[in-house]
Amino acid sequence: MTGWRAVHAVMDAAGLSGPAASPKGLRHAFGVAAVSSCIPLNMVQKWLGHAQLSTTVIYADAVGAEEQDIARKMWE
Repeated sequence: MTGWRAVHAVMDAAGLSGPAASPKGLRHAFGVAAVSSCIPLNMVQKWLGHAQLSTTVIYADAVGAEEQDIARKMWE
């Protein structure tokens, strides 16, 4: 419980709200940011502690504006 309170206090101080304002939301945001930064999936898998790469691949499923940004990078 002490760890959760510390994480929650930092999220409040950072002004986070909504789905991202939870440990799970932060973890998901980290995974998406890593994949979006072209970190190899096997490294993201290791950092997140996934046993199966198929679990990590979920973070590579981009939609909306994120998908457009990734497509734009292809032509740069």
